[in-house]
Amino acid sequence: MGNGPGGYFVGWGTLALINAGLAQGKNRSGLNWFLISLLIGPLATLFIVVSDKR
Repeated sequence: MGNGPGGYFVGWGTLALINAGLAQGKNRSGLNWFLISLLIGPLATLFIVVSDKR
């Protein structure tokens, strides 16, 4: 039973959803950060966490 690349897509998408929630908690656009997260993944998480709340 192999995982294949599908597991990575699910994880990346889940991370993007989590980042959207974090961004909304800091009064930023959840949709924009979701899309950014699909491109740069964990780096987006870092940017959201270290950014100041608006």
